[in-house]
Amino acid sequence: MVRNMRRGHDGAFKAKVALESIKGEKTLAQLSSEFAVHANQIGQWRKQLLKELPTLFSDRRKKQDKDQEDLVSELYRQIGQLKVELDWLKKSPKCSCRGEAEIDGSGFGSSPHLAMCRKMP
Repeated sequence: MVRNMRRGHDGAFKAKVALESIKGEKTLAQLSSEFAVHANQIGQWRKQLLKELPTLFSDRRKKQDKDQEDLVSELYRQIGQLKVELDWLKKSPKCSCRGEAEIDGSGFGSSPHLAMCRKMP
């Protein structure tokens, strides 16, 4: 039994084909036979390229990337703080609140037991 296997194309290949299509030096049929890709697929890649081109050099993209990086770094900071607190609670012999620490919606421990344990020497 022969299965119909799909071919995956990398971004560089898609960009190359779409740019050749935009140049207009060859017809879609010629590009299709040259790159062994269906003409409809070339048309889709061309539309996608033309749609994404204006945002390529936009500052908005940089701002979105920076906001994402800031969010990720803040989340990693919170995770690290919570891990340190949890490890400290597990190791603390004077603390009677093991297993009782709760985490509020902000991501930081807000249990009264945890607050008391933090104050203990």
